[in-house]
Amino acid sequence: MLANTYRRQLRVRAVEQYGYVTTVDAHQLRIPVVELRKIAARGGLRQVARGVYRFEDIPRTHLDRYMEAVLRIGYDAHIAGESVLALHDLALVNPLKICVSVGTPTRKRLPRNVALVVESVNPSSVVEFEGIPASTVARAIRDCRGRVMRQRLQQATDVAAEKGLISRQDARSLHLELRRK
Repeated sequence: MLANTYRRQLRVRAVEQYGYVTTVDAHQLRIPVVELRKIAARGGLRQVARGVYRFEDIPRTHLDRYMEAVLRIGYDAHIAGESVLALHDLALVNPLKICVSVGTPTRKRLPRNVALVVESVNPSSVVEFEGIPASTVARAIRDCRGRVMRQRLQQATDVAAEKGLISRQDARSLHLELRRK
């Protein structure tokens, strides 16, 4: 049996988070934060932002950038707007920036590919998709009105209903709302 080392505990969490761990994760696992820096110094981790690290030997996926964006911002952050549509591969959108919503302003330095939106959001409008906190698809479609072509949003609504991401009732309601504007 393998010893349950700090590195092994962090790695288990990182596998759940697309290779990323944070100082908050270390605290939750009762691992001294200094251990993250020690493991990074030995080459086991790479620091990608303040308090955010990545195990480089964990294979990358197309979802990594979404998880990294949320973890960089931290508490109550979630993917929003067009980025939710891209996350679910809906509406043929490919935003240049990942839109991340948060309830309270932050002064964290963000990379150019992350756009921060400060807004108060009902917790019922946030779900997890593949472990990544994100707005519900219905909310994202509503939020994209006026920024994404109506036809694409209608198509996204149909595809989301087919995939089971929204109910048929929500799809009908969204189609009605999209026709009005």
